[in-house]
Amino acid sequence: MILRVKFTKKNYLRYISHLDLMRLFQRNFRRAGIPIKYSEGFNPHPKFSIANPLSLGIESEEEYMDIDLETKISVEDFKEKMNKVLPKDVQILESVYLKKGESISSLISWAFYEINFDINRGLDKLTLENIIEEWLNLDEIIITRLRKKGKNRVEKDEDIKTHIGNIVIKKLEDNNIIIDVLLRSGDKGNLKPMDFMEALNKYSSINIDMDSIMIKRLGLYAENNNKIYKPL
Repeated sequence: MILRVKFTKKNYLRYISHLDLMRLFQRNFRRAGIPIKYSEGFNPHPKFSIANPLSLGIESEEEYMDIDLETKISVEDFKEKMNKVLPKDVQILESVYLKKGESISSLISWAFYEINFDINRGLDKLTLENIIEEWLNLDEIIITRLRKKGKNRVEKDEDIKTHIGNIVIKKLEDNNIIIDVLLRSGDKGNLKPMDFMEALNKYSSINIDMDSIMIKRLGLYAENNNKIYKPL
């Protein structure tokens, strides 16, 4: 039986890698006595997967994972037992048993971010809105990615315009800006928030201080018939 779980990853724990996060959960499943299934073979490992791994240094209000359990326990017991052993910056928020459906990794289509940054010029909100609108109305927004080809890495240009959902200006105070932005994430395309910010800085006149950028993931979303929804 599959338990879908929503959890946080905040503060200093945003600096641990995805592999270390997997190890953190693996260790604490054992400590909490969670009846998780293990794979067969010479090197059995617990059967769980985390959707859409975060880049190092990004914290999140809502992450998701699917856990395959041997026996059913109540979602309240699971949350209580896990939160007792997990660090305070990684906590279980909610969980539900799945009757059927896709794996969490294949389901995610969009990621919602809060991005805080400084700029090197004075702007009012109307001017900023106009600059962003002009940028979004460009025929194409090109970034260059490094792709692995055999043993070599090659540069490849990619148009990310269709990977950008909406952009909302939450705050503009002095030279500090906070925006919310919806970016494509998953099998149908993936746009990292830093690539988004580099493109915004390159093709607009905002003049972003790239060293000031702080990113928080607010949520992950699935999509069906052009409507997005939370996977839990």
